[in-house]
Amino acid sequence: MEIFASRSDRRRGLLALCLVAAAFVTLYVVVRNYGAFLSDPQALRAWIRQFGAFAPLVFVLVQALQVVVAPIPGQVLALTSGYLFGPLAGTVYSLTGVLIGSIVAFTLSKRFGRSFVEGILHEDVLRRFDGFVERVGLPGLLAFVIIPGLPDDAICFLSGLTRWPLRAFIAVIAVGRLPAYVITVYAGDELANGQLLSAAVLIGAIVAFSVIGYYKQEAVRDIVERAERRLSGRS
Repeated sequence: MEIFASRSDRRRGLLALCLVAAAFVTLYVVVRNYGAFLSDPQALRAWIRQFGAFAPLVFVLVQALQVVVAPIPGQVLALTSGYLFGPLAGTVYSLTGVLIGSIVAFTLSKRFGRSFVEGILHEDVLRRFDGFVERVGLPGLLAFVIIPGLPDDAICFLSGLTRWPLRAFIAVIAVGRLPAYVITVYAGDELANGQLLSAAVLIGAIVAFSVIGYYKQEAVRDIVERAERRLSGRS
């Protein structure tokens, strides 16, 4: 059975395969070498600062990386960005990195399909959220990703299996993730300025919501699905 229509298609297919393989090898090396301190704000700050003027670019890339391959809560890096860059720039850098990572996850799923997603995500996440994104639509996804602690990175991969356009998906991710990131980045800035009490209150609020979101994932999923059915008039 012929897989490619022509020799030029075969060459393009093999080149694409080699590029994808090289990209995954690169990501693996980065995570293996630096993954140990990605969740340690002190070590991460020291590492990023060594890049000087390129520190914002490095931070954006690290934030994007955590969405695609690293099992690290994005809020940990957002806290660091507030400490390093201040509330405004820190929010911009954090959200930019998250959006880049989300685009990569969404695009990879679109390109390589369900078998790729099944190889990336844990089977428990697939069991609980398979088809969820398609059922709730864009408003439901917005309600879901606005709550910290939920598997929103996994949702980015699952969203790539839908018929949604990339622009609509990114708009929802940007709006949905913004509130938690603004609060966390501001907490990091408060830490940098020695305002320990206010920083502790903000971090405590994010942690509390994250814990609730993490342990009530299925309840939140069911609430979002029921609300979507009512709004759409379905029983």
